[in-house]
Amino acid sequence: QVQVAESGGGSAQAGGSLRLSCTVSEYNHCTYNMSWYRGPPLGSGQEREFVSTIDSDGMTDYADSVKGRFTISQENRMKVMYLQMNNLKPEDTGIYYCKIGRCLTVIGDEKYYYGLEYWGVGTLVTVSS
Repeated sequence: QVQVAESGGGSAQAGGSLRLSCTVSEYNHCTYNMSWYRGPPLGSGQEREFVSTIDSDGMTDYADSVKGRFTISQENRMKVMYLQMNNLKPEDTGIYYCKIGRCLTVIGDEKYYYGLEYWGVGTLVTVSS
């Protein structure tokens, strides 16, 4: 069974730094991307906000609100993902979730996704002013 686990959350002062980690196990049969989202607790009915994503080729993307401050990376062939968060702001406060994307296959110029996506339970980040 696929397991996703985040760690590294905590409290920081504005301007400080935190580093989040996400590990995934029992999931090595396809190509996928990994992403960070943040938001309220699961089940609240409110949407989570996209923060950053990385694919197996190392391509990355960031929300405008975190560009230049956060850096996403991965190692061990997409088994571990990190989010280095610098120059934190109070508005960065939230629960940070790791998402393992659906499997991807490319046929010609077309991308096809299959399977399930997986989420961790989140890690809380609190930034005080």
